[in-house]
Amino acid sequence: MAAKRDYYEILGIDKGADENTIKKAYRKLAKKYHPDTNSGNVQAEQSFKEVTEAYTVLSDQEKRKLYDEFGHTAFEGGFDADAAKAYSRQNSGQRAYHFENGNMDDIFGGIFGDMFSRGGSGGFEYQNFTGNGFGGGSYGGRKTFRRKGADLHAEVSVSFDEAVFGCDKIINLQNQNAADTSVQSLQVHIPAGIETGKSIRLRGKGAPGSGGGQPGDLFLKIKAGSKAGFERKGMDIYTTVSIPFTTAVFGGEVTVETLYGNVLCKIREGTQSGTKIRLRGKGVVSMKNPEVHGDQYVSVQIQVPQNLSSEAKEKLREFEAVERGGRRYA
Repeated sequence: MAAKRDYYEILGIDKGADENTIKKAYRKLAKKYHPDTNSGNVQAEQSFKEVTEAYTVLSDQEKRKLYDEFGHTAFEGGFDADAAKAYSRQNSGQRAYHFENGNMDDIFGGIFGDMFSRGGSGGFEYQNFTGNGFGGGSYGGRKTFRRKGADLHAEVSVSFDEAVFGCDKIINLQNQNAADTSVQSLQVHIPAGIETGKSIRLRGKGAPGSGGGQPGDLFLKIKAGSKAGFERKGMDIYTTVSIPFTTAVFGGEVTVETLYGNVLCKIREGTQSGTKIRLRGKGVVSMKNPEVHGDQYVSVQIQVPQNLSSEAKEKLREFEAVERGGRRYA
């Protein structure tokens, strides 16, 4: 297997590059090698994967520190950063070793012979020293380098009302491992007020760890559906209501549909088309505070009379004549 390339080299940046430089380099290369613009180009696809992998590590401060200290080995199965750092501190002042391309066995073997060996589950094992440095202190017991499992990501579709009011859903996730295509069923609580693009974190439901490490987490990205007649913008809801021409002229009342049932709204005399009515507290509940709700904004649309009788048309003409004459219509 070919040795992995240096992440800084892949992005074409210096090791001292700041976050902004890293992000700009990634965006430029990701655009260049993106599969959407390189259909069927296997080399471009591989380059895109390399660029994405490099950015994932270097854009995360903790991962970047591990990479700068231990190289690619820090992200191999069975690696335990705490144990490796403890070992480095214990032997500071002796020699400095950099673990690259998974050759920790070769380095450890060259120093201590068979004292270091690969343990079960692909993890590294080493002896715990009770003496000082390379001195004649005693040692015993084995410890495995543990590594937390990777986080997994999936998308969950919910209806408009499920996102607004919350619910419990059973979701089925299929294992992406070619050797295991089993389906896992999980019950997930969808909190009231969640919206498209937000994610729910399920701790410990990600990929299993190695060497006894904890499993990763599962992040479920929400995709909320739409609802006829309702538009959601954050916690606020926008709707329309159609009223008769006479109601707009003389005023009156109209029934408006809300998320929580119908309400009766007062229409003022002379209401114009496009007028907005604000219904306080009739919007979506806040995810942070269940006592707080958004508002509903109702846009008024006036119905234009159609198929008028001769008598009705005559009355409207009289009205028009009065208005043109400058007299007030009563």
